[in-house]
Amino acid sequence: IQWLLENYETAEGVSLPRSTLYNHYLRHCQEHKLDPVNAASFGKLIRSVFLGLRTRRLGTRGNSKYHYYGIRIKATSPLNRLQEDQGHMAMRQQPINQGKRYMFKPTVPRPEGVGDGGADQAASGAGDSSQSQQQQHQQFLGDASSALPTFPDINTASDPVPTGVTADDVKTFQTLYKEHCEAILDVVVNLQFALIEQVWRTFWRNPTENGEGQNDADMEKRLTKDKLFILCDYEPVCAFMRSCDHVFYQSLVEVLIPDVLRPIPSALTQAIRNFAKSLEGWLSAAMTNIPKKMVKTKLSAVNAFSQTLRRYTSLNHLAQAARAVLQNTSQINQMLSDLNRVDFAHVQEQASWVCQCDDAVVHRLEQDFKMTLQQQNSLEAWAVWLDSVVTQVLKPYEGSDTFPKAARQFLLKWSFYSSMVIRDLTLRSAASFGSFHLIRLLYDEYMFYLIEHRVAAATGETPIAVMESKLLEMKEGDEIEEVPQPGTSSESVPAPNGTDEPRIKIQKLT
Repeated sequence: IQWLLENYETAEGVSLPRSTLYNHYLRHCQEHKLDPVNAASFGKLIRSVFLGLRTRRLGTRGNSKYHYYGIRIKATSPLNRLQEDQGHMAMRQQPINQGKRYMFKPTVPRPEGVGDGGADQAASGAGDSSQSQQQQHQQFLGDASSALPTFPDINTASDPVPTGVTADDVKTFQTLYKEHCEAILDVVVNLQFALIEQVWRTFWRNPTENGEGQNDADMEKRLTKDKLFILCDYEPVCAFMRSCDHVFYQSLVEVLIPDVLRPIPSALTQAIRNFAKSLEGWLSAAMTNIPKKMVKTKLSAVNAFSQTLRRYTSLNHLAQAARAVLQNTSQINQMLSDLNRVDFAHVQEQASWVCQCDDAVVHRLEQDFKMTLQQQNSLEAWAVWLDSVVTQVLKPYEGSDTFPKAARQFLLKWSFYSSMVIRDLTLRSAASFGSFHLIRLLYDEYMFYLIEHRVAAATGETPIAVMESKLLEMKEGDEIEEVPQPGTSSESVPAPNGTDEPRIKIQKLT
């Protein structure tokens, strides 16, 4: 008992294979010349020491293992140095969330790697290497302990429960969806991206011909497939799903990419991008025969999730490339030399017709940019400066209903003005054109990131929800508003000086 207390501790959201614990015990008995008890007796002993332990069956079909759920090796324990099951323990011992866990049982071989989004490893040596890489990649993930949002109740007050289901069925659906999200979070934190489709197929009761995503008997007992389909056409349930997905997907983004500027391994970046590109196809396949109303709700949110992951990984990639430029003294000196040759007065004259920006503000930003570049500040210092620019420009609109539109218009003006500077550098055949082009791409993308979060904060939504609403507008053909005719200004946001400005299209990274 003392040995158990010295080496293990209870913890929510983690698990260890039962065989691993027993092997540790056998090793301890061998080292101290003790007679071990059998596995069954050891199981009773450990449950008496660590009350409330649960058992889960994890692994691939025909190769699954029983795990104790709610226990982990102490950080100070010498058992951490053991190589046995090291990769698996590193995979499983990640804090996930609190509360009841959805017991997802994979029915296809569990992928080991993340380099290709989850490909099987043919040899054990390759598998060990992949598990080691996976352990390293998990160090770059954000804290997942609070990633699962607080799920609201489904509001049935304004819309009667449809025929064929009861109020209890609605509550059961809500509980099942929470457990479903727990399973998704578990898979994502363990970087087993290819299992997402199977999790979705299991929830939507749509297995493949080879049994992937086979129906869970317990789920069917709690809520039949027929009742699930009825609820999929129920507006309060769709609204519940939409609200939950916005918050949950935002949490997943923050787990996978906690800091868009922080360097992360290229293999992990590529795995996240492959994951993002596959999401919409996986969900569409999993929701075959599901009522169209629910399919539209789910696909809209997951599309925004996918686009956000792709933009953030592109931003991260640009940030790492830009670091090399910003840390190179000779390149910085060349950029300053080329920048001082730019005719900013002429650039401002051309841009003012479109942007209608205050000359004093533009001049101040120009001087701040040159000073920050001359000081050879870090990328993080540049990020602080860009954030201050957004704060300064949007301050007149804070608390106003026009804030979101003003923020988007500033983004367009920023992009247009920077393109004019790049044009001047190009015409002058500036030696540092390549460096400026890279910096411009990074700063435009980071500005988009800042504006997205500012608009989300101003509207009380998540950035995922902001992105989804914009994507829906684009699908409806409203991504670019008409330039207001002379004398009409109701559809445009007045600038701080009272003028109106037209909209232009911005080209974003893909």
